[in-house]
Amino acid sequence: TGIYTVFGGMRAIMATATPQAVIILLGSAIITFIGLAKLGGWGELVRMARGNADNFALWRPLSDPDFPWLGVLIASPIIGIWYWCTDQYIVQRALSAKDLATARRGALFGGLLKVWPVLIFLIPGMIGWALHQKGVIQIPLKMVNGAGVIDGDRVFPTLVTALLPTGIRGLIVGCLLAALMSSLASLFNSSASLFTVDVYEKLRPGRSGKHLLLVGRIATVVVVGLGILWIPVMAKIAGGGLYQYLQSVQGYLAPPITAVFLLGLFWPRINSAGATWGLAGGFVLGMAKLLIQGVYGKGKVESPAFLAAVGDFNFLYATGVLLVASIFLMVVASLLTPPPPEEKIRGLTYGSIHQLGAAEIKASWDLGNKVMVGLILLLVGGMYLYFSFWLN
Repeated sequence: TGIYTVFGGMRAIMATATPQAVIILLGSAIITFIGLAKLGGWGELVRMARGNADNFALWRPLSDPDFPWLGVLIASPIIGIWYWCTDQYIVQRALSAKDLATARRGALFGGLLKVWPVLIFLIPGMIGWALHQKGVIQIPLKMVNGAGVIDGDRVFPTLVTALLPTGIRGLIVGCLLAALMSSLASLFNSSASLFTVDVYEKLRPGRSGKHLLLVGRIATVVVVGLGILWIPVMAKIAGGGLYQYLQSVQGYLAPPITAVFLLGLFWPRINSAGATWGLAGGFVLGMAKLLIQGVYGKGKVESPAFLAAVGDFNFLYATGVLLVASIFLMVVASLLTPPPPEEKIRGLTYGSIHQLGAAEIKASWDLGNKVMVGLILLLVGGMYLYFSFWLN
């Protein structure tokens, strides 16, 4: 993955990501239907889930150690704004569009695709649990607080190996590899371009395009190396499973970036000093929480009690605390330093963007985009309504 990202760049990523997305969606749909057939249908899954309602409820109680409903409501918009509005993974693709309407359509289509993992990734996990309870398959266990529980990271691979014939099994494995390669390639390329354009080119202006291309390739190699070195650290931190690890890391990285984006967009008084303090302070606090969680969380080390409490503090609530802390640092630093000149922020804040490009923005909302917005709202709303009451 690193090799074709280094030499192919964004063109290679976009050329491979599209068919890979189709393959992974198709493959996951196949295992969903086969799994339901082996189980006895959707009604059987609902019946078994009702017998274990605490673990299958969409809205968890405030006492839930992992995903309390209030924490989900706090953290979801923070992480969502960070990912869809500021993450280089999305921004880079939006900027590659030929015009605003195409960029909007691409983002909306991506949002439409984001709905389907509920059906083709989450539901297979529930199917795997149900088949394990019936003895159809045996999912490896892991020890949590001295008790053996199903290893969530092994459910999907077990379904693939236990249920599918050889040919389809190879297709699904190819799907998983395709998804992994697509995600890694996008990460490598986005990180390298971010460093090259926003850091290196600012420090060394006037360099040729060929020179910057070489720097970008070197940066990609460095990112690949750092990713390999991070694997043992990730294994130590991801005590609750890979999904929870991913969500917690995003929850610690997103708040300062979301704070800078929102305040910079809606409050013209924010300046570069405030943004710097907010980003730096929020990042340091977030990484400190991640480090403490890796060392003291989940009862690993219980002394000193304060650090153990910080390590066990739910990451969803911590996301909200980090957002408030980042906003506080930004506001204080901005008020203690001169405001930005009006000509420097013209076209960058919500008010000035609306004034300068109102006609173009309005024109970009064509019928296709409006239809996709309606479909997304309908699908998301329908899923929330169904899964809020499906165990009743």
